[in-house]
Amino acid sequence: MIFDAIVVGLGAVGSAALYQLSKETPNVLGLDQFAPPHTLGSTHGDTRITRQAIGEGAHFVPLALRSYQIWRELEQQSAEQLLTITGGLFVGQQNSVVRTRNKTGWLDTTIQAAGQFGIPHRILDTLTLRQEFPQFQFRPNDVGYYEQEAGFLQPERCVSVQLEEARKNGVTIRTNERMVSFKSTEAGIIIQTDQTAYRTRKLILTTGAWLAESLRGTPYAHLLRVYRQVLYWFAVQDNYSQYTPGKMPVFIFSDRDVYGFPAVNGQDGGIKLATETYEHPTSPSAVNRTVSNAETQLMYEKFVAPTLSGISPACVKSAVCLYTMTPNGNFIIDQHPAYPDVLLASACSGHGFKHSAAVGQILAELTLTGRTRFTTKPFQLTSFSAFVK
Repeated sequence: MIFDAIVVGLGAVGSAALYQLSKETPNVLGLDQFAPPHTLGSTHGDTRITRQAIGEGAHFVPLALRSYQIWRELEQQSAEQLLTITGGLFVGQQNSVVRTRNKTGWLDTTIQAAGQFGIPHRILDTLTLRQEFPQFQFRPNDVGYYEQEAGFLQPERCVSVQLEEARKNGVTIRTNERMVSFKSTEAGIIIQTDQTAYRTRKLILTTGAWLAESLRGTPYAHLLRVYRQVLYWFAVQDNYSQYTPGKMPVFIFSDRDVYGFPAVNGQDGGIKLATETYEHPTSPSAVNRTVSNAETQLMYEKFVAPTLSGISPACVKSAVCLYTMTPNGNFIIDQHPAYPDVLLASACSGHGFKHSAAVGQILAELTLTGRTRFTTKPFQLTSFSAFVK
């Protein structure tokens, strides 16, 4: 048997690609070395921010808008809620030089993208911010961009639903099975796993923090770096109702490098916040998955207490996830440099989940027809030539 496509790695993008492929052909195999959704990669932690105007670059906006449509489609098919609209509050200083995911001008680019694509929003001065959002502590000259349709996705549920819909459409899914190698032959791509071998016309690698292994021996071998990130849930101390989705938006304070969510797990579940650190590259096998008390205390003192009111230093829980970063914060969506029938996708750099549904569609289109309706030039490997030695 030869598959039309095999997808290796069934996290955010892999599950999306498998679902999109399944709508066109059941002759598809999905493989994962674990049993997704799981907590060993980048697709876990209860919630992920989604927004339509993208500060990482306007070229991401079509992916975000299409993903919104796909999430709603999936909700109708599955009767599961995946996307919750809370509004999104994104705060910073205009003309800021602070770098967010390897790019400057994050808030300014967000505002420009909203105007370019007609995304409903409001611009709020510091006084208005203080009046409308008493949960936060604002600095003088803070500017707020409020997007009405921003909110959060439930990543574990999104992955599960897409895999289940793909199964309903007849695809084969094998979990707890690790790909060991692949090779190109006249008869197709041969994938060897730790259990057996498979043959396919097209191979899609969506292996997240493990993707760098597939680029060894190419000029892009050192393009990706993996970083450990910690998610924290701190207890709400006062006025819990003000921190619920009906009252509090998702938020990003770009100049302070902190983001978070309303409280979604009940009064004892805490409020989720995180920052981003890029000091020490790691790997999935070497990453420290234990969060120390010192880390938690530093997070509260440096990021939580100066940003929010009414949040206790008591940490309800924490989790470690992995960011797979490119040098400029863009994704990789392209053919493997050595294998034209192998597609790579790393919708990553810390802001990939919101786009993952559309990236899955792109991969399915490229796999089955060789072309896509989306512009992918910014995501091709050649766009990273300045970073390749």
